Amino acid sequence: MDVDCSCGIEGIMDWAQEMNCAVTVCDAEGVIVYMNAPAKVLYKKHGDLIGKDLMGCHSERSKDIIRHILSTGESNSYTISKQGQRKMIYQTPWRRNGVIAGIVEISMVIPQTLPHYDRG
Repeated sequence: MDVDCSCGIEGIMDWAQEMNCAVTVCDAEGVIVYMNAPAKVLYKKHGDLIGKDLMGCHSERSKDIIRHILSTGESNSYTISKQGQRKMIYQTPWRRNGVIAGIVEISMVIPQTLPHYDRG
């Protein structure tokens, strides 16, 4: 099934606008092409980041991880504590016709104690 992309990424990503987590998308060159409303709030001190190179605001270690995701297609996930909140960060490539087209980052607040269930 073909999807009409004439509406641009904002129209395609409408589903993410009101999610209870920050969603940021970059293209294969590391240019930010989309941020949902929570991501814009999260990074508001940096101004409007759409169209900006995300490499400009990351450490060398983080840049290496970004390059790794873009070149291998592997995902990266971790937890952080920041400003009294615990967060899960999930970074994964998105693809167009099977080719890596960029990275999606999802940042969500998680409880201080997170249940774990072994369902295997």
